[in-house]
Amino acid sequence: MRFALSTEQLDFAAELRKILDAGQVPAAVRTWSEGDTARGRAILRQVADMGVFGLIVDEEHDGADATPVDLVVALIELGRAAVPGPVIESAAVIPALLRHLPAAAGRWLSGVATGELLGTIAFEHGGRTVALDADAAEFVLVAGRAQISTGQPGLGAAAIASIDPARKLFGVSADEMVAENSDAVDFAFDLGVLACAAQLLGAGRAILDQTTAYAKQRKQFGRFIGEFQAVKQQLADVRIALDLAEPLLYRAALTLDSTDRARDVSAALVACGDAAHRASRAGLQVHGAIGYTAECDLSLWLTRVAALRTAWGTADFHRARIATALRTEESHVIE
Repeated sequence: MRFALSTEQLDFAAELRKILDAGQVPAAVRTWSEGDTARGRAILRQVADMGVFGLIVDEEHDGADATPVDLVVALIELGRAAVPGPVIESAAVIPALLRHLPAAAGRWLSGVATGELLGTIAFEHGGRTVALDADAAEFVLVAGRAQISTGQPGLGAAAIASIDPARKLFGVSADEMVAENSDAVDFAFDLGVLACAAQLLGAGRAILDQTTAYAKQRKQFGRFIGEFQAVKQQLADVRIALDLAEPLLYRAALTLDSTDRARDVSAALVACGDAAHRASRAGLQVHGAIGYTAECDLSLWLTRVAALRTAWGTADFHRARIATALRTEESHVIE
């Protein structure tokens, strides 16, 4: 099967990238890390005006009722720009969850789609319930096996340390029940996994672009370092890894409604995470020590990749899901 993005999707990505490039996102990420979210919220408002937060929201709630592929296209660009805030939660997970909960949808979904409300969500797992940027969001949801509730950060609770200073995690507790156990929780989680993979792919491509540009202007021994075969080989390996991960990402977007959903989103996250990590290693080696200093913009992407690789499950967790799915398929074939 051949797959290619439509002209409309390519144009949407290009326009979104243009807006983000003009928005001085690195400066907004730094101020977000310091607790000042004004610049970041202004960028998120522009993203909302482009319709990103309403892509998978139905028209009844002011959304575009678009496809998961459209969402992936947008989130790759947000990852490429390292946009701060609970983007995955507000653009993907919460809309996927609320569209199956009519009462809750009427309460929050239109606000999320238009950018008036910024939401975040925590999944109950292993006795630890944490939500990203709970201090900056207008509402917090807690999704558990028994019920879906609003969430409240612990009184006076400090942010949980993250390798990415712009990702502030808060322990939250369930408060008001919104709905009883819903099958939408698993779907919403898997859409979060897919969205995380898309952001990782975008971040990996941004690191590759920055590293390539640096290699073309930095001289060593009287030559641009990009002329050295070892540097060329590293960057070529990164490009290949990113290009091979991309089809898995789009396949996962196309199979969200199939029984292969969990397998495919996990495969996409593993591949995109590994490719972005390879890009980070190459970027740091080519830049040298300056690459991980706070003054260098590259560090914003390096820490973002490191955080996102485990934000929606570790590689071991997702490889186990893939293995389980493959064993199940094999047993069906044998039978």
